[in-house]
Amino acid sequence: MKTFAAIDVGSFELSMKIFEVSPKSGMHEIDHVRHRIDLGTETYATGKMAYERVDELCRYLNEYAKIMKGYKVSEYKAYGTSAIRETENTAIILDQIRQRTGIKMEVLSNSEQRFLGYKAVAFKGEAFNKFIEKGTAIVDIGGGSIQISLFDKDKLVATQNMRLGVLRLREVLSHLDVGKAQYDGLLTEMISSQLSVFKKLYLKDRQIANIIIVDDYINALVQKEYFSEKVGEHIEVKAFQKLMRLAGEKTSQELTRVFDMPQESIELLYISYVLLKRIIEVMDAEMLWAPGMTLCDGMAYEYAQENKIVLPEHDFEQDIIACAQNISKRYMGSKKRGETLEKIALTIFDSMKKVHGLGQRERLLLRLATLLHDCGKYISMANLGKCSYSIIMATEIIGLSHMEREIVANVVKFNHEEFEYYDIAKASTLDQESYLKIAKLTAILRVANGLDRSHKQKFKDVKTILKDDILTITVDTNEDITLEKGMFTHRAEFFEEVYSVKPVIKQKRSL
Repeated sequence: MKTFAAIDVGSFELSMKIFEVSPKSGMHEIDHVRHRIDLGTETYATGKMAYERVDELCRYLNEYAKIMKGYKVSEYKAYGTSAIRETENTAIILDQIRQRTGIKMEVLSNSEQRFLGYKAVAFKGEAFNKFIEKGTAIVDIGGGSIQISLFDKDKLVATQNMRLGVLRLREVLSHLDVGKAQYDGLLTEMISSQLSVFKKLYLKDRQIANIIIVDDYINALVQKEYFSEKVGEHIEVKAFQKLMRLAGEKTSQELTRVFDMPQESIELLYISYVLLKRIIEVMDAEMLWAPGMTLCDGMAYEYAQENKIVLPEHDFEQDIIACAQNISKRYMGSKKRGETLEKIALTIFDSMKKVHGLGQRERLLLRLATLLHDCGKYISMANLGKCSYSIIMATEIIGLSHMEREIVANVVKFNHEEFEYYDIAKASTLDQESYLKIAKLTAILRVANGLDRSHKQKFKDVKTILKDDILTITVDTNEDITLEKGMFTHRAEFFEEVYSVKPVIKQKRSL
């Protein structure tokens, strides 16, 4: 039995959940501590967090450290989200926290943060898998932004982040001297302008029947048995809208008593509701599910998964692949060539395990690079590498860290361009380990690309054998591969430099 603590430094709340985790009994929450602390409003308005806020945060974190000690917590994770991520003095704040509390905190990228929230819901198992059988959207409402992720036939097909977080919207509207009627109209107008673009780009003919809501306010409301005796059940959108219309007739003071919520949460609940209302209208959804899962739950599930204590029923890796396939489709990528490159590159990767020392995660990154290898041609065929890099870095892939996305983007870029050692090494976000991964994966993708230089998918089968520092790549084809052989030598040079292994082509003709 281990005791694990998950600390979420959010934009409006500091939260910690403590779990007992064991292979026999799984994961069990034993405590949940929360403190209201508005870190986001100041950050979103000024780009910095004042000393007073940092001081307040450290006081609370010191209390959390004492609680963890009392529970004899063996391991913990502490993550900061958008309020910390968007400050100009992030590094200073993290150092202050570590020096004054002993807590080492990391900052999640947006895609990492949303993936943990999504993972927490997905660990609901059968309930989640059944709910997403129909077209489903996960709507994750945060303080700084919202994330809408679309599922089609059980697969995550698209995700998009919009700066429509409840604290950010409240901050914008606080500078406008308007009454309640105008407040409603302006809020709806701000939300609708971005949702209309989202609808054109991602919804089109896609039917979204269900919405899963991840937030701090609507979830808190749904967990209080206003809709069903069984907390956490799916509810009809109509029932939720009816309750909120009735709530609109009451003052914030009355709602504080009725909903048993702090008064400062009522305004944020209302903004969350207006956001959700417009999303429901845009998608014409029928059912709503607020499972009450938080980022802390996602952190705990990730810890349990990494330690093989709890195994997920949902295939998260397939979601990442499906997302990359849809990005390729959006930018007119060649599906057939992507599949050919994927097959060749993974065959080479698997035969080189003893040499490259990379794992399954890097294999996934290589697979993504093959799927996205030509997405930049949508912008420019002359600057394919740079344009592909820009598209990948500008497009979130839920389930990948920012570093992993940068690795994929660089592998695709240097598949088309000369490997510029200095340029890639000086990139501030890349450490030496990541740099080497890029070099190794680029070398493999270049060889795979050289084997299909004509873009005609000439090979029925590809087999590889590594022996005595020579990688023999046997291709089964009766077609003329003069072009492939001629272009292969140049692409093989970098492979030989990286691995000290010489790749050679051997043609096998079918009878």
